[in-house]
Amino acid sequence: MSEAIETLAELFSLTDSDRKELLPSGRQAKFDNRVGWARTYLAKAGLLESTARGKFRITQRGLDVLRSNPTEIDNRFLHQFPEFLEFYNRTSAKESTVSNTTETDHPDQTPEEILDASYLDLRRSLADELLERIKACSPKFFERLVVELVVAMGYGGSRADAGQAIGQSGDDGIDGIINEDRLGLDVIYLQAKRWDGTVGRPTVQAFAGSLEGQRARKGILITTSRFSQDAKEYVTRIEKKIVLIDGERLANLMIDFNIGVTEVTTYTIKKSDLDYFDEG
Repeated sequence: MSEAIETLAELFSLTDSDRKELLPSGRQAKFDNRVGWARTYLAKAGLLESTARGKFRITQRGLDVLRSNPTEIDNRFLHQFPEFLEFYNRTSAKESTVSNTTETDHPDQTPEEILDASYLDLRRSLADELLERIKACSPKFFERLVVELVVAMGYGGSRADAGQAIGQSGDDGIDGIINEDRLGLDVIYLQAKRWDGTVGRPTVQAFAGSLEGQRARKGILITTSRFSQDAKEYVTRIEKKIVLIDGERLANLMIDFNIGVTEVTTYTIKKSDLDYFDEG
């Protein structure tokens, strides 16, 4: 299998960047995944057969297909083989045509790619919904949400400790102070505002000035909207360490750390354990 991947990568003149491109889940290289599924589909159609662990060879049917000189061999081409149809249409034994939506709607994607893409679509939709709900809540609720999020991320110690820290610094451009670690060896200053428009450099500069007034070195600026490019570049040029969290990132962090969301369904993807079947 590894030899097939390397040979095909060379045949397609793939760059290192191409080879390193991952599936949306980040679990596997996209090209390796596609080669693996190509082998599976060809084997299900009877064009390849396994000979040993990680090894395979072409069958007589496969040789016959090559002699017919097809313009291309894709999933649609494989529909002519009953074994492949059975593999793809197991959910309805009475149907004589492929009814699997992943095959008809996404003919050029592997099952993992389809699953990952569907997951990302659901995640983006959920993130949009979270942002809308945040904007409809009170400023006090938003402050509490931010505290719960940073605590869930491992900052601030307990929720009680973090809650006591919020609001202690007055109105000097700081909305809260939270411990960077559970021992309180360093602190992070927070500013969390429900802005509607783009947050520009002046707002970020003002926050940096507030940190200077507190002799603070670290800060987190959170918005429900977005930051201008000028603002993003500004924080890379100053001595203070300021992390900018826009609405999109805020919503995704809430999803990652289970703030304001609840789990509906979990899918576990498994593969065969080749070591289990090794009799050597």
